[in-house]
Amino acid sequence: MHLLNLGILAHVDAGKTSLTERLLHTAGVTDEIGSVDAGSTRTDTLALERQRGITIKSAVVSFPLDGVTVNLIDTPGHPDFIAEVERVLGVLDGAVLVVSAVEGVQAQTRVLMRTLRRLRIPTLVFVNKIDRRGARDQDVLRSMARRLTAALVPMGAPAGLGTRAARFVPGLGPSALDPLTANDDDLLSAYVEDTVRDDRLHTALADQTRRALVHPVYFGSAITGAGVPELITGIERLLPTAGGDPHGPLAGTVFKVERGPAGEKVAYARVFSGTLRTRDRVRFGDRGQEGKVTALSVFDHGTDVREDSTGAGRIARVWGLGGIRIGDALGAPRSDGAAEPPRGRVPRTSYQHHFAPPTLETVVVPGPGTDRRSLHLALTQLAEQDPLIGVRHDERRRETSVSLYGEVQKEVVQATLADEYGLDVTFRETTTLCVERPEGSGAAVEFNKKDANPFLATVGLRVDPAPVGSGVDFHLEVELGSMPYAFFKAVEDTVRETLGQGLHGWQVVDCAVTMTHSGYSPRQSHAHQGFDKSMSSTGADFRGLTPLVLIEALRRARTRVYEPMHHFRVEAPADALGALLPVLARLEAVPRTTTAQGPLCVLEGAVPAARVHELEQRLPGLTRGEGELETAFDHYAPVVRATVPDRPRTDHNPLDRKEYLLKVTRRTGG
Repeated sequence: MHLLNLGILAHVDAGKTSLTERLLHTAGVTDEIGSVDAGSTRTDTLALERQRGITIKSAVVSFPLDGVTVNLIDTPGHPDFIAEVERVLGVLDGAVLVVSAVEGVQAQTRVLMRTLRRLRIPTLVFVNKIDRRGARDQDVLRSMARRLTAALVPMGAPAGLGTRAARFVPGLGPSALDPLTANDDDLLSAYVEDTVRDDRLHTALADQTRRALVHPVYFGSAITGAGVPELITGIERLLPTAGGDPHGPLAGTVFKVERGPAGEKVAYARVFSGTLRTRDRVRFGDRGQEGKVTALSVFDHGTDVREDSTGAGRIARVWGLGGIRIGDALGAPRSDGAAEPPRGRVPRTSYQHHFAPPTLETVVVPGPGTDRRSLHLALTQLAEQDPLIGVRHDERRRETSVSLYGEVQKEVVQATLADEYGLDVTFRETTTLCVERPEGSGAAVEFNKKDANPFLATVGLRVDPAPVGSGVDFHLEVELGSMPYAFFKAVEDTVRETLGQGLHGWQVVDCAVTMTHSGYSPRQSHAHQGFDKSMSSTGADFRGLTPLVLIEALRRARTRVYEPMHHFRVEAPADALGALLPVLARLEAVPRTTTAQGPLCVLEGAVPAARVHELEQRLPGLTRGEGELETAFDHYAPVVRATVPDRPRTDHNPLDRKEYLLKVTRRTGG
């Protein structure tokens, strides 16, 4: 039987989880439809998910259709949990994007559709809640076409809109021809000659949907079931099934990691090619680790079933790989010489960031009786499950910070620590995560056994600015054979670690670091009675010296602090513009374009990430509750305020040489 790994995506409260429950019931997997309000859904298993009625962790459940087995992945809709959505995208064969017929297109809808289109993931659109008062069809279609800039093909129309009797009447209308003929010259010719047959039209629809050129749109209600049978037919006939050779080399991607009852790691992996078996020794990750698979389970008929093996196309839960992390590749990462997926998309076997990184940070404050070490361990385990959530520990201040997307995530972390670890915590005020970039070039060098260098190593480094978005590159201007490779590796690893805290304490990005000088004291001969550590270089010498040299090079290059900026889009009544503009100015927002759309105006520009929450709170009062705000991370901009923000350091502070040497080395001379 063919396999289809299908994602359900939407903005918060659009009805994703309700649609998942309806699909499971229609497919015969469940006898009763779970309710989000009652906390009885199949996919929302966390206590907080049931309490709040939102999805926090992606969940996988399987059900059979005619000729295809669907692994259905329900994802969060709240922007604070976008990292969870991001991980799912790399394993999908197709997606259903849910839009509310009442609320219409939301900011999160636009973010998701942009990403789905960029990754060329075949996507169906389900306009939900047609039974609700205030439901709209043509307005929502026009809004989707305008705001999602996507080629939409209505697969029918709703009848009885806004009533419990609302239903979906299927049928391709004349409007379907416009987007389809735009991508098919033969179909256009047939249309001009009035010779388009239904089978030709449906063939073109299936082909272009699988190539992510058009997006079929269905109307319905997850609560009443209207339109769901037609959606299921679309899933069966229009979306591509999973490919891959089960006899080829093993290649897969881990998109989720959780802890089992005994604290063991359980990895969720999509197998792209080959076959994964229990008792196999499997290489994983970019560190070349290896582990033995002790157990496997696959998803089948609404539950997970233990199996001895699983082949290409399947999603499996894997036990036994203790060092596994989200984003790790299983086996050898597949080259693009492998079989191409049906939709022509480049296969992905490693974790990639499709969304912006978190731009907020908060200090976790342990409550009375909460052990700090237990808290640090628990936060580290939570970070394993979410690679975009960073944990930062400050030994000197005995503080632990976490990076986040938003305020709701605080509540989730707090509840998870209380429910799963028995730890009571609160949080300090959220702050913004900035970055540093070099303004120019700077170089520094310290020589072995010269001046005040207490380390048996020579290290010279030059820092140069690099293009925005290029990350950190490390290069050599010295011969690779001039000293043992382990010493070069120690320097490179320490450079990358040290750049986590620049001159102002922020991560240094977009720079090239070049090693210009190298030297070491060779291992002493037998004439010196064997190895004398005090006279021979070790990796510790290079790890100790590199931060001092790098920070001095950064001092000479100078760095500038950049703060995260969000692109904002405000749609509001035109007569509210006079009240809105002064507030935007006070929030340091920079409007760039203003467009009139009848009685509405659309204002777009940039606003500091630190002021987004305040803008969200102020907007309803400024626009009589009619304003709509969309924001998304856009870029980093130089901090122009008089006081440049500094971040407390958590390292041994190479900015202060004396303090650093007291902490790092016991040597007192060269």
